[in-house]
Amino acid sequence: MGNDVLFALGLTFLAGLGTAIGGLIGLFSKPSNKKFLTACLAFSAGVMLYISFAEVLLHAFEDLEYVFEDGVGIAFATIAFFVGIGLMMIIDKFMHPEDDVADILDSIESPEARKKAEKKKLHRTGVSSAFAIAIHNLPEGVLVFLGAMADPALGIGIAIAIAMHNIPEGIAVSAPIYHATGSRKRGFLVSLASGLTEPLGGLLAWLVLSNLFNEDAMSAVFGITFALVAGIMVYVSVHHLLPTAQRYGKHHTVMKWLFAGMAFIAATIVLIELFI
Repeated sequence: MGNDVLFALGLTFLAGLGTAIGGLIGLFSKPSNKKFLTACLAFSAGVMLYISFAEVLLHAFEDLEYVFEDGVGIAFATIAFFVGIGLMMIIDKFMHPEDDVADILDSIESPEARKKAEKKKLHRTGVSSAFAIAIHNLPEGVLVFLGAMADPALGIGIAIAIAMHNIPEGIAVSAPIYHATGSRKRGFLVSLASGLTEPLGGLLAWLVLSNLFNEDAMSAVFGITFALVAGIMVYVSVHHLLPTAQRYGKHHTVMKWLFAGMAFIAATIVLIELFI
């Protein structure tokens, strides 16, 4: 393994650490601090929604249009996007076959039983976010690795951008798990694990993609993967993060932090494009 490969893999690891940093930030509040939890969830939803439509899905369109012309690539990307949503619906139902906890909270009269149900819902939100982010980080790790192999400066720029937008994603994992379980350790470890799929993606690129696939095949793989990931992230944001934030905070507060998350990641992307 040459120094260039080690450098590229190191960048994927640093990019993934952004999720762990966000995981730590998500633990800086008491479980009773619902305002902080609301802000974390809504902010993270804004980041994930903006990235899904303004970055990830657009990359899918570009990659698949490069391989399939005359709008066929966009059609494939669109189908893959909704397949990603459908997969998350199936997985969500399989993981939680009972009725949605949020739908039955109002029917629970016992304060103790209600509190238990709320914690269950929070935990479910954190786990679902971790799953979506872990899958999302795999192709990002591939991009960081391949970018660094092509041009070290390009790899560094991509890694910085990804690390910055991974921070609020880590918050989306650790905050609900910590507030549901009271365990800072568990919240951090789950967020760390979801971030470590980033270097795993880089390792996959080194072992498989760079050796077995030509340029067209790699573009097709990237395009389909990105479209699937965009669908998964949209589902998690709309079905888990926003409803949970709404339950613990006022609608105006949720919307404020949702748009703040969008503005934050939009500004990050613009700055990276301008100066890196």
